[in-house]
Amino acid sequence: MSHSLFEKNAMARILNTQDPTFAEEFAAFLAIDRDDGVDVGSAVARIVRDVRCNGFDALARLTKEFDRLEIDEKTVRVSEAEIDAAIAACNPDDVKALEFAAKRIRVYHQRQIPVDVRYTDDLGVSLGWRWTPVDSAGLYAPGGRAAYPSSVLMNAIPARVAGARRLAMVSPAPDGEINPLVLAAARISGVDELYRIGGAQAVAALAFGAGPIAAVDVIVGPGNAYVAEAKRQVFGTVGIDSIAGPSEILVVADGENNPDWIAADLLSQAEHDPSSQSVLITDDKEFAERVLQAVDAQIDESERAEIAGAAWRNNSAVVVVGALDEAPSLVDAIAPEHLELAVGDPEALLVQIRHAGAVFLGRHAPEAVGDYVAGPDHVLPTARAARYASGLSVMDFLKRTSIIGCDEHALARIGPAAARLADAEGLPAHANSIRVRLKSVDD
Repeated sequence: MSHSLFEKNAMARILNTQDPTFAEEFAAFLAIDRDDGVDVGSAVARIVRDVRCNGFDALARLTKEFDRLEIDEKTVRVSEAEIDAAIAACNPDDVKALEFAAKRIRVYHQRQIPVDVRYTDDLGVSLGWRWTPVDSAGLYAPGGRAAYPSSVLMNAIPARVAGARRLAMVSPAPDGEINPLVLAAARISGVDELYRIGGAQAVAALAFGAGPIAAVDVIVGPGNAYVAEAKRQVFGTVGIDSIAGPSEILVVADGENNPDWIAADLLSQAEHDPSSQSVLITDDKEFAERVLQAVDAQIDESERAEIAGAAWRNNSAVVVVGALDEAPSLVDAIAPEHLELAVGDPEALLVQIRHAGAVFLGRHAPEAVGDYVAGPDHVLPTARAARYASGLSVMDFLKRTSIIGCDEHALARIGPAAARLADAEGLPAHANSIRVRLKSVDD
């Protein structure tokens, strides 16, 4: 077998766990900086401050500057008639596909609703918790070239299922244009208000309010570096879903797969952005070379060859292992956004893996079905955040409230210990609020 691709391949880096330098090479791979290197923090801070202090006037000025669109307090909101016209202009089969996806996403998320609990413990204290939704949610939907109707469904439907009373969506309309399918997705998923604004200024408007746009309680949705940084800066005033980074996929595959299928899966994320990352782990070196050849061929034929090629060349890797039982520890170290287990017994590997945003089982479960119609949310932790974070769900739009109740007998049983702890912490008013009630019981 020719090893030319392994020796000369100018695309993804090639790692082998049997090499004595593997540990160092793998650590260097994990340390790849996929940030675009642009510091947007100060620029975003100025925009956020401007909207917070000057409200709609700032929002209108910034929208004209960045999106070449003039808005006022009446025209900033997309009308129901405009949405009707956009839906009429869509391909009916595309709308049907959105409706099919929306139904599956809704059913999946309905199963996530947690239950309230109330009980009385053996000392007579009434305890429990209850879940209540946020009043309002702000949804960011990218516009322009990065218009993704599927992301509208994935952000809005969990909020609606959770019970949020108001869904306000923002989407940039450069030169006045909004993707008609984005508008259709907003209608299908139950969005209440839709505004033609974007960027950091739209995030600030959702956080603080601006003219007719009332502030929300939580902001979710993907965006560029400016949007992500704006979400970071308004967190605390509002809740946010996450600070999303570039897309990722890791495929664990044995030699029984079709290399063209696996190559397509790797490129399904590489085509998103030059900062995306694709990783293949396999125990078959010959299969790895066939995948490399297939990736090269598919990049050459891709309409997004420049983007996919940059992601594959700069950020991606093929890791050859001695046996597939080496894969779980490598997967956990990478903690990928998307994980495909394209092996004969994916369940056997699944139970050994702890860190991944979403897992796709078997040779016929490509990651792309999760992006659209499987049902689980495709807003997932990136940049190794799957070590501690989860994908978007109804839980992002719910809060848990603790419930505590005591009658005089229950307080008599637990109060003395609480008062002693308050004394020990030097908080006499805490202790006194308990003891005055205990004294009343004694009297």
